[in-house]
Amino acid sequence: MDAFFSLGIFGFLFTIVPLVLFIWALVDVIQARFASSDTKIIWVIVIILVPFIGSILYLIIGRNNKI
Repeated sequence: MDAFFSLGIFGFLFTIVPLVLFIWALVDVIQARFASSDTKIIWVIVIILVPFIGSILYLIIGRNNKI
């Protein structure tokens, strides 16, 4: 536990921020309506398999594809 707190701001940036992005993107894609259900499935797979990059890609690109 001390190792987590000893990292300070870097520990926060490299653990909490990616986790929040992952949860935010996953919840948003599950609640979203897309023109095709295949699009939703693809985004869920991308977010789960590549959490940090997939979340950022969805929030930048995928949110524009909603109905």
